[in-house]
Amino acid sequence: MGSNSYILRIPLPCARQTDIYALNFKAFLIDHIMQIEITLTASDGSDYAASDLGFLLHKHPDHMHRRDTSAGEITIFYPEKSQLRTTAVIYLDVDPVGLVRGKNQHSDGLLAQYVNDRPFVASSFLSVAMGRAFAQTMAGKSKDRQALADRALPFEIRVVPVALSGDLDLVKRLFEPLGYAILSPSEIGEEQVVDLRLSATLRLADVLKHLYVLVPVLDNFKHYYVSEEEIDKLLAKGQGWLSGHPDKELITRRALKHRRSLLNMALARLEETAPQEEEPEETPELKPEEQLEKPLRLHDVRLDTVAEVLRQNNVASVLDLGCGEGKLISRLIKERGLARIVGVDASVRTLEAAHRKLRLHQAGDAMAGRVTLQMGSLTYGDRRWQGFDAATLVEVIEHIEPHRLSALALSLFADARPRMVVMTTPNREYNVLFEGLNA
Repeated sequence: MGSNSYILRIPLPCARQTDIYALNFKAFLIDHIMQIEITLTASDGSDYAASDLGFLLHKHPDHMHRRDTSAGEITIFYPEKSQLRTTAVIYLDVDPVGLVRGKNQHSDGLLAQYVNDRPFVASSFLSVAMGRAFAQTMAGKSKDRQALADRALPFEIRVVPVALSGDLDLVKRLFEPLGYAILSPSEIGEEQVVDLRLSATLRLADVLKHLYVLVPVLDNFKHYYVSEEEIDKLLAKGQGWLSGHPDKELITRRALKHRRSLLNMALARLEETAPQEEEPEETPELKPEEQLEKPLRLHDVRLDTVAEVLRQNNVASVLDLGCGEGKLISRLIKERGLARIVGVDASVRTLEAAHRKLRLHQAGDAMAGRVTLQMGSLTYGDRRWQGFDAATLVEVIEHIEPHRLSALALSLFADARPRMVVMTTPNREYNVLFEGLNA
């Protein structure tokens, strides 16, 4: 073989262990395979078995599982299965012909799709296939082992071949802050393709979400057109970890194909979901906000007052910006005159909690058409916010960073332009009116 030939270990469904095949990345006639190996380990006396990996992936270890996706055929099988160590192999056989049958209007042309290295490396193709095959696992759900799905477990992960746009230090920068140990990432040949091996004690859902986002980031390429919808997918998969990652800007920029407008929008929404430093508590029993509001239930008074203001002004549609878990919306639902209620929040997890508390999953078609929850950034204009009678911001303005307030004013008053805006905030001038409440 020539200087551009590389060695890969490609598993065969009929084999217990992977075999070694010579593979020339410059060649064009080889099967287009990329794969992930996930291994769960358990020690003697553990309260779980490594073979429970099948329950977590929703794929029985004794069977081979195949599924067609838009990126190609994905196959899942278990070459190793025991109580102490179980490995699942997920490999994708990309169909390069199917990829160019009129599915991508924003591509660089048919020739670019046929003659390039993309089908040979783990990239956004693999992320798309993972999203189809492991939707329940990535959502953290397990029908028979939910306690394990909610728990951090010891995993070993291998992804091969991975395209790396950058040096090997980039692998450490992306994965080590998330709790991974890098197990000797090695280059394969001179085309900057790596055999990526990791270990970590994490929830399996988190492992898959990390790979979903970071494998295309390592490649610095996505095979499909990126629009604003990609921001929602990125923030959903990055929930709980991306906003605190030291390289979040690099990750976001590459994930959105360096589109500046999308990058700015995504970073603003990440800033809103980043964990805020809490002020020191004055007493161990109650937080300052609880000490301030619990005795007099001022928050409930404000919510009731906002609902009353909307009722008096006969509004028919309300945009609740920073809706949180839907406390105001739960009041507005009872108002028969309100035909349309839209709640907006930057946190996916908060919106999911609001959906449960408002019982929207049990609502009929009439309620589904009346109440909508949306993920969105308050500091960026959104066409969906236009045409409302009123917008509300209840206990929201004080959580916006001062340098973002002008952007909020533009998105609210210049872009959305509701007929009226109702805003509340716990100003201390109001507190002095209550006996025993600190200024």
